[in-house]
Amino acid sequence: MAKTAKKTKKSSAKSRQALKPLVLVDGSSYLYRAFHAMPALMNSRGEPTGAIYGVVNMLRRLLTDIEPEYIAVVFDAPGKTFRDDMYKEYKANRPPMPDELRGQIETLHQVVRAMGLPLIMQRGVEADDVIGTLATEATQAGQDMPVLISTGDKDMAQLVDDKVSLINTMNGVRMDPAGVVDKFGVRPDQIIDYLALIGDSVDNVPGVPKVGPKTAVKWLEAHNTLDEIMAHADDIKGKVGESLHDSLGQLPLSRQLVTIKCDVDMDSGVKDLQRRAPDTAELKTLFQRLEFKGWLSALLDHDIAGNAEPGNKGAPGNTQSINETVPATAADYDTVYKKTEFEKWLKKLSGATLFAFDLETTSLAYMDAEIVGVSFSIKPGEAAYVPVAHQYVGVPQQLERQYVLQQLKPLLEDESQQKLGQHMKYDMNVLANYDIALRGVRHDSMLESYVLDSTATRHDMDSLALKYLGHKTIHYEDVAGKGKKQCRFDEVPIEQAAPYAAEDADITLRLHETLWSKLARDKKLKHVYDDMEIPLLPVLSRIERNGVMVDAIMLAKQSKELSKRINEIQAEAFEEAGESFNLGSPKQIQAILFGKLELPVRAKTPKGQPSTAEAVLQELASNYALPKLILEFRSMSKLKSTYTDKLPLQINSRTGRVHTSYHQAVAATGRLSSSDPNLQNIPIRTPEGRRIRQAFVAPEGYRILAADYSQIELRIMAHLSEDAGLLSAFAAGDDIHRATAAEVFAVDPGQVSDSQRRSAKAINFGLIYGMSAFGLAKQLGTERRQAQEYIDLYFHRYPGVKDFMDRTREQARQQLYVETVFGRRLHVPDINASNAQRRQYAERTAINAPMQGTAADIIKMAMIEVDHWLLKAGLDARMIMQVHDELVFEVAEADLDELQQNVCALMAAAAELKVPLVVDAGVGSNWDEAH
Repeated sequence: MAKTAKKTKKSSAKSRQALKPLVLVDGSSYLYRAFHAMPALMNSRGEPTGAIYGVVNMLRRLLTDIEPEYIAVVFDAPGKTFRDDMYKEYKANRPPMPDELRGQIETLHQVVRAMGLPLIMQRGVEADDVIGTLATEATQAGQDMPVLISTGDKDMAQLVDDKVSLINTMNGVRMDPAGVVDKFGVRPDQIIDYLALIGDSVDNVPGVPKVGPKTAVKWLEAHNTLDEIMAHADDIKGKVGESLHDSLGQLPLSRQLVTIKCDVDMDSGVKDLQRRAPDTAELKTLFQRLEFKGWLSALLDHDIAGNAEPGNKGAPGNTQSINETVPATAADYDTVYKKTEFEKWLKKLSGATLFAFDLETTSLAYMDAEIVGVSFSIKPGEAAYVPVAHQYVGVPQQLERQYVLQQLKPLLEDESQQKLGQHMKYDMNVLANYDIALRGVRHDSMLESYVLDSTATRHDMDSLALKYLGHKTIHYEDVAGKGKKQCRFDEVPIEQAAPYAAEDADITLRLHETLWSKLARDKKLKHVYDDMEIPLLPVLSRIERNGVMVDAIMLAKQSKELSKRINEIQAEAFEEAGESFNLGSPKQIQAILFGKLELPVRAKTPKGQPSTAEAVLQELASNYALPKLILEFRSMSKLKSTYTDKLPLQINSRTGRVHTSYHQAVAATGRLSSSDPNLQNIPIRTPEGRRIRQAFVAPEGYRILAADYSQIELRIMAHLSEDAGLLSAFAAGDDIHRATAAEVFAVDPGQVSDSQRRSAKAINFGLIYGMSAFGLAKQLGTERRQAQEYIDLYFHRYPGVKDFMDRTREQARQQLYVETVFGRRLHVPDINASNAQRRQYAERTAINAPMQGTAADIIKMAMIEVDHWLLKAGLDARMIMQVHDELVFEVAEADLDELQQNVCALMAAAAELKVPLVVDAGVGSNWDEAH
């Protein structure tokens, strides 16, 4: 199946690689932790083996959990480093390495290399410096690879940023920038200063006497940097202030000693760190010598290095996998070559109350995908694969595709015959290429997982099988290869393809049995699944296959105009800067804005560098020309590369239309997302964005109808809060922003100024998204005190809203989730986090999610109702897009009035709230005109 990420599992090897991090293992940290944590194990010859066992055990667990493609295990090299030259007493207090540990190092290195893991030792520096250098290289422009550092060393926290995270060697807990703040009380860019202040007795780094973590955090909260603390040393009183004053001379040295060097001159780089296949022969020899019987047994059973440790809490000799949470069912898979065998399976399928079904195809693009084979399962552990279009030298005789599909068609189109799949919309779309209308889809394991926990990051088959079944599936790359060598599925030999394909159906059935038993117990979640997500599948399939017509000639013209404007912006920017530079390079922008032009630094990156993020540039753009030009350059470049250049290339050669993919199992709130192309991010507030929408056109004799809900989230707020003022305003059909302004500013609605209405609008929407007084002040361009007064006035006038927010926060704290009006559950696990930043974000999510999630539920229900009506109405009309709160149609001019009247009525009646749902509709020859 070259299918959607098995079908979300089977994304291409290239995209999977892009998402996987470079894993950098602090081998020296592993070594000492293992030595002190493990018992004094020895083999029968009296050789110590505990540290080796502990390190290899941690590595195997890491490889099982992460499955990295790029990795390095870094150890300290023997001999002195540059820090010893800098400070003679560096690490002077460390005792010499115990002999029983030193004797294990060389053998450990042999095992690591035999596992296929690149091992690095660099003389003159420490392992930390090598890791810092590789992490820096990996995250630079051009590489742009996320990095995961496995270590127990607190110094590594200084490397953490939005692309670099840590994972604890002992408990597997990951640490991102928020996690650093949670653990240490300071940001990653403050860790160096924090370490310099507290010192390190193990490494003999002098800190400030009497200053511990709490004082260091307190000072950094007050002064932000060590330099500022030193500059204000005279302001810090008492004995601790005296200690600081006495330490001013040595603090710069302490800072140098704890700073990880990120520019080590190395012979190897990130590109050299690809994980290799393990040398199983060498591993067998080593494990025999070390007497690691459990691992040796696994190797003899054809297991590979990197699978889960076959021991009980690390004890050698026990061969049961620690990750096997559910006993694996023995698999009995058939490969069907003959009609008699196929007919037996057809009979089984016809008599089954439910069967799992899956397609193997040539492409992820459903409009172009060709069927290579089909698989099905009606009983866990039993499945069949029917190859129909494998093409390679020596391929066995297969049943003809036309025959197989012709035989399956009545079964697949039978509404009463219940089917199950993983991401069935893909199969539905591909089968439509062969004039088969898949009906009777009762279950989808991807959607079952999503409804159970939408906040889970992945709902693909690989992840679900591991999470719920303790089973590691065969990966697409295992049978089709990786990277440039990856072949299409029809080129995969059947003997390799069959177990993989049959497993798809088998695992889907097993997942369903586990997930449905959980889902069916909760009436609300079952309602969301049964009455929204499953019925929406065929609706989305029809929208996707309908596609939308775009004017390629118009887009080409827009691309030329954007290119011209981009060149003009560059010329203006070069003139402002006084030199040419790459407007797409944050590093060069940083040097120009904050180095050469000395613009004020509004924020810093986690590494302490001046930030060039969009929010920072927007703030600077109000007073300086160059940041404004850079923002415009970014906007124009994105529109050109993402839309005007790319959309014409995405026009399907067969249909002449663009076909997006809508994803049900991505957004935590229940909203749909769109990709290839993403039709939901085309800006509507800029002239350039609206011009792109003008290229979404109706064919001759047709019109575009766009219908969207008016202020739906505010209406949901009124419903949930039951605030009398909001309910009254919506019931009366008032302009809600004008009504709010009248309440907040205590004026007659007719006397509300445009400025007051804009402020009220900002308050209305800001509170929905949990905006603070600081955020509102920034948006309104006013003082924080004034913004807080506006919020206080709002809550005074609309007390029900504040009660709802307080009630929702408390409910979330108690049950760790909130719900939409219709029962969709949105988990907020960080609502009780000790870290204020994470906790406040969870609180904002808890308030917003019921409104955004309810809005998502309502439009899904509306889509189902409208689609049902369209199928019966017999109009020459079709739904072609869904964008947030908007549905877009293509309709023959003769049927326009009937469509508009019924669509608006059906959308307005999709849900019954305490306030009316209002639908606005527009018509035009293109999408922009229809607004």
